[in-house]
Amino acid sequence: MDMERDHYEDVAFFTSRLGVFWFVILASGLLLFPFIASNYLKTYYIYVANCIAVNVIAAIGLNLLVGCTGQISLGHAGFFAAGAYATAALTGKLGAPFLPALLIAASLSALLGFLLGLPALRLEGPYLSIATLGFGLTITQIIGKIQYLGARQGLHAPDLVIGPFNLNSDAEKYYLFAAMAFAACLFARNLMKTRVGRAFIAIRDSDVAASTMGVNLMIYKTLAFAVSAFFAGLAGGLYAFVLGYIQPDTFNLLMSIMFLAMIVVGGLGSISGAVAGAVLLTWLDLTLRNVLDVPVLGDWLKSLSQSYFSITGVSNIQYIVFGSIMVLIMLFEPLGLHGIWLRTRQYWKARSDRGRRG
Repeated sequence: MDMERDHYEDVAFFTSRLGVFWFVILASGLLLFPFIASNYLKTYYIYVANCIAVNVIAAIGLNLLVGCTGQISLGHAGFFAAGAYATAALTGKLGAPFLPALLIAASLSALLGFLLGLPALRLEGPYLSIATLGFGLTITQIIGKIQYLGARQGLHAPDLVIGPFNLNSDAEKYYLFAAMAFAACLFARNLMKTRVGRAFIAIRDSDVAASTMGVNLMIYKTLAFAVSAFFAGLAGGLYAFVLGYIQPDTFNLLMSIMFLAMIVVGGLGSISGAVAGAVLLTWLDLTLRNVLDVPVLGDWLKSLSQSYFSITGVSNIQYIVFGSIMVLIMLFEPLGLHGIWLRTRQYWKARSDRGRRG
């Protein structure tokens, strides 16, 4: 272990020139993506990219709670819904500016996360799962009863306006959402390098040992829930403007399971894994919703369903695919996509070392 590394070296964004090179390539691709999609692909892909950016933020927040702190949550759709409705209500009904409204909504979700974290001090495993599941279901039921928020009819989000800029199109919103997703990644990365992040990891490994070493379990467990809920509320506020219209049924149990699947497939405890899982499953989710339009595969599934099943069941194929992916990940690569990347990098590094020695 290198004991001479200082904190600033530990949190340095780039550790090599190769990292700078790949970052420039990635940033250039992201900046040019709306232009490429508008001229050479379909503008629909910009909408897909916006959904991916939103889910990246939510997945990173959930990863801080589940992957880094070891606290399970099946109710993140509730925090997501609170952020979405609060942002839409503040901007649409009260006329609040977008950015302050978004931060207030995310803070409201963080407060709910803090309150939910209090009973988590005495709950673990399946009991904590049931508690968070109940919270997620309760939030949507409460929202569905509030007439001011549109009740079951839902709520329309106003135009997205930031100062003199009116972001009407998906392409205009893209840069805002991508910037916020990048900021969320950077914040989470730096957080895990601090004393708070080390406390989270200590609790995940053993809360008894962490408490013995002086980690205040009440403070850090509730803080983990609050920070994770803040990310979910922030993502929910953006999601309201991606859709333009929200209703309680949108934020169901399947959404919470989807968020959990993203971090499991990507790799628990890894920020890059959470990003990769969010990108993959969001793309699959949106693609498989229109699976009948996919060349060859769509025709085959339609013929198969008409012959042996029901054509109406084809719309649920994404859940079969997601379940299969999670089973395969657990069987062959428990570290997820991040584990595959680590194995690949280790293989090429070992091969390069052998080549130099030879």
